[in-house]
Amino acid sequence: MIIITGGAGFIGSALVAHLNEAGRRDILIVDALRNGEKWKNLVGKKYLDFVHKERFLTDLEDGLFPEVECIVHLGACSSTTEIDADYLMENNFHYTKRLCDWALWNDVRFIYASSAATYGAGEQGYSDADALTPLLRPLNMYGYSKQLMDEYVLRNDLQNKVVGLKFFNVFGPNEYHKGDMCSVVFKAYHQILQSGKVQLFKSRKPEYADGGQMRDFVYVKDCVAMMAWLIQHPEVNGIFNMGTGTARTWVDLVNAVFAAMERPPQIEFIDLPQHLQGKYQYYTQAEMAKFSGTGCPLQFRSLEDAVKDYVQQHLMQPVSYY
Repeated sequence: MIIITGGAGFIGSALVAHLNEAGRRDILIVDALRNGEKWKNLVGKKYLDFVHKERFLTDLEDGLFPEVECIVHLGACSSTTEIDADYLMENNFHYTKRLCDWALWNDVRFIYASSAATYGAGEQGYSDADALTPLLRPLNMYGYSKQLMDEYVLRNDLQNKVVGLKFFNVFGPNEYHKGDMCSVVFKAYHQILQSGKVQLFKSRKPEYADGGQMRDFVYVKDCVAMMAWLIQHPEVNGIFNMGTGTARTWVDLVNAVFAAMERPPQIEFIDLPQHLQGKYQYYTQAEMAKFSGTGCPLQFRSLEDAVKDYVQQHLMQPVSYY
């Protein structure tokens, strides 16, 4: 059995869909659905059972789930603007650590989600080399909560026993429930439908043009394909970046959305909100040599191909989830 925490969420439900396509049905989904629309991500999925995240750890430790092959821990607060530090400490760090300890004690493969937010403003670059990890300085509490788990793994010499994935700017189907944390692809598509134009932040640094801020944008379908490969290869462990290795501008991104919708680009630049000033990343680009060295044969698709697939095969369809 494969346990996927956050299995009704964005990346988690896409992983379930990918595993289903590969013939896997022996999946236990852990999540908290509450009053939102996230439940729609489970429609059509094949899995053994659903367990609420607040009872899952107790049930797991009480031995209710025998014969676990792998735990993929994607369940966490993913809001980079969350300011409740106690909540993030408990939900993102302590919960992950407890799951990791159980998996190691029971000889179960453990894969968890870290984040590119750990790199902060990029003062140390974007290398996932173990020696650089303790030097990173995240810009927000979300990034710090992920950094704590990475440091826990390294401090206890677990990097050869577990997998941590530093996700960069992931976009794709099944993210609609994330509200303000939805990708710019999702937001741009709906802005274009409503007004024919897209709003992007102005730059506050002279070395970057408006809309010239750069990110490593990565498609969720590519991410979950590589995660499925990691499930099948327990000999591969470590903390890895999960990005394309190629930074692109916000203008490139929204131009790809306009192209996928077959509309002429129209971009309006707006001021960076006060609450993001000093916490905004102007450049991210994953160094992917470490992951490439694992022997994984899979490749990330281009930004244009990924955006086209997302827009035309999902956002423009009556049923947009994957």
